[in-house]
Amino acid sequence: MIKELNNRFRNKPVNEVLSFFLKEYKGKIAFASSLGAEDQVLTHLIAAIDPEIRIFTLDTGRLFQETYDLIERTNSRYKIRMEIYFPEAHRVEKMVHEKGINLFYESVENRKLCCHIRKVEPLRRALNGMDIWITGLRREQSFNRNNMELVEADESHKGLLKLNPLIDWTHEMVWDFIKERNIPYNTLHDKGFPSIGCLPCTRAVEPGEDIRAGRWWWEMEGKKECGLHE
Repeated sequence: MIKELNNRFRNKPVNEVLSFFLKEYKGKIAFASSLGAEDQVLTHLIAAIDPEIRIFTLDTGRLFQETYDLIERTNSRYKIRMEIYFPEAHRVEKMVHEKGINLFYESVENRKLCCHIRKVEPLRRALNGMDIWITGLRREQSFNRNNMELVEADESHKGLLKLNPLIDWTHEMVWDFIKERNIPYNTLHDKGFPSIGCLPCTRAVEPGEDIRAGRWWWEMEGKKECGLHE
């Protein structure tokens, strides 16, 4: 089925892809937005097709104020109410008590633990009962994402499909779309933040650096993912 879907929708317009999946999986599909530029494009498109589709985001408790502001601006612009999922309080309290508030700087193991508790576990709750989830992943974003397809089996969430409508889009395509339609976006993008996650784990990047160089910058180069797309 996955191969057939990829063949059917290869090089098709994003609107056509979304329209099919939003109708075909209605009630069993959700969009997980990180409030990044790509996700704002998808929110714009999804709201125009079916504003009742579930759109949710994960609040780790360590986000930038600019990200919270964007949630409000997005809800207002598209007349939606984005669902917000938080980590389990007792899990965060136990982790911080045992390893410290900024444990992620101490080791990759600690950082992945923090990501797991603050992101991965809430995502699993958010996707409970769904058959497919939409993401804003693009191949161009990082080396780790080069081999991703439009439709994939989600190995992290057995039984679910993952839909990546913007998989073939370039950085320029994303920003041209945003500017042409005056889509709300995170103002940190104007300050050198191409990829925005938690405040203590994200910095601006220098000209010429990889777009994800500002994520967990203290770690050695390699596979830098939070666990949501592994």
